[in-house]
This record gives sequence, structure tokens and C-alpha cells, in this order.
Amino acid sequence: MIPITEFNRIMAVGFLPLSCDCTLNGDGSLRISVFEPVSGRVDLLLTRVSPEGLDSIRSISNLIGELRTELKAGRRGFAAVG
Repeated sequence: MIPITEFNRIMAVGFLPLSCDCTLNGDGSLRISVFEPVSGRVDLLLTRVSPEGLDSIRSISNLIGELRTELKAGRRGFAAVG
């Protein structure tokens, strides 16, 4: 996986105008939160995303596309991805 700061930057740009915050959990998985920046309303929360395979801008862009699809479908979150 690329450094978390770079991952976070790419994810943040990919979800504009929404905000996105990504952090590493103690077990090495990722916590991804996509939210409305003014109200703080969380639109999507993933608590245990495997970082495996997220080692390029293309793979992260693919993840962003999948998560945007989830947002459009009205899903507010799920426990794990990949």
C-alpha cells in the first residue's frame, strides 16, 4: 500500500465535493469515512477495508468508483471490502 497520507489525499480528491477521511486500524485495515463537510453527515462508513492491492493510483481510483456506486445506491456502509 502507498503511504496513508498519499492514500488519504487521493481519496479526498476522488470524493469532492464530499469529504473523505481514511485512517489505519490497529489490525492494518483501513477505516474510510465519506461525509458532508458542512453538516458532518456521514454518507458512507467502512470500518475494515483491506489495503491489499491498493498500491497504485489506478487501484485506488477503482475503489473510489466502487464506493461512489455504493453511495448512489443509497448504502451507508458495510463492514468490509476485499
